[in-house]
Amino acid sequence: MRVLRGLALVAGLIVVLVLLVRLGADSVWTSIRSVSPAQLLLLCLIYGVSQVFDTIGWRCAFARARVPFFQLLAARSAGEAVNAVTVLGGVGGEPVKAWLVSDAASKEESVASVIIAKTAITAAQLVLLFVGTVLALTTLDLDGLVVRAMLGLLVIEALAVGGFFALQVTGVIGKSRRVLAAVGVPTAGLHVYRLDRALRGYYVKEWPRFLASVAWHFAGWLVAVVEAAYALHLVGVGSGLSVAAVVEALGAGVRFLTFFVPASVGVLESANAAVFVTLGFGASAGLAFTLLRRARQAIWVVAGIVVLAAMRARWVRAQWTRFVAPIMLKRRGRAEKGRARRRAAAARAAAPRSRP
Repeated sequence: MRVLRGLALVAGLIVVLVLLVRLGADSVWTSIRSVSPAQLLLLCLIYGVSQVFDTIGWRCAFARARVPFFQLLAARSAGEAVNAVTVLGGVGGEPVKAWLVSDAASKEESVASVIIAKTAITAAQLVLLFVGTVLALTTLDLDGLVVRAMLGLLVIEALAVGGFFALQVTGVIGKSRRVLAAVGVPTAGLHVYRLDRALRGYYVKEWPRFLASVAWHFAGWLVAVVEAAYALHLVGVGSGLSVAAVVEALGAGVRFLTFFVPASVGVLESANAAVFVTLGFGASAGLAFTLLRRARQAIWVVAGIVVLAAMRARWVRAQWTRFVAPIMLKRRGRAEKGRARRRAAAARAAAPRSRP
């Protein structure tokens, strides 16, 4: 699977290069070079606001544990960075998120929170795609092929979200523990059973928190629409929020459908180029728009990797203090006692003995 995704990444990069050659690198660069560092920083800050909303949405996915907000924000940034740079698509960083908050929540609840938050953010994305499709049908004069593509994405994503939700609430995950026990890994089966219980308990008892999670994630998607509108302005094709909503919704649907391609490289560039043509902006503007947001993504990925390195170093220090340091202190104490006994024995041996 990794080999296939690696090949998909290489193919995507080739597609980007072909687009640059066919559309003209000069025309694309002309749209990007006018963006100042301050404007790029503002683009990153707008994305940061969406990250804050998504972090609050993740916090709602915990049933009992109350993980500190900034720890969640750091863990989310690190996990999303791993999602962007690994060949595991959009799920490679999810175990990283669970691991980085495992000191503040149980293993089962931290893993369950990641699964629930993934469900919530995908459900919110489905709402955005629905809104974008409605706008495309009612307010924009788009090519029929684009509209049909959005309707197809809407149906596929709705089926996927419904299936993923059903998988969590019907106990299918818990039943897999029997398979794990049959193949000789009963301990893993126990963890799966606890995870299944945590998921079903959350959806039954904490469903208002799930709805709140979906709402916060949808707020994050709305901020992403604002970011898309600002990026459209920066590449010289400034339009209203309705156009930005359609572009963001279509892009989100494409990323969902091509999750197996790392960062949807090549696919997203091609889709945006095609949509921008139907909007009358030109394919080069669509490619410039995508590359500008790739630059923003790269900055956040670097920040996330730095955060991951810092949190990993802190985890290593904590494990050293908790497990290794006490063992070394015990050994040092025993060694000191042994040296003290040997010195005492040597002193007794060297002391003059009195004759009777």
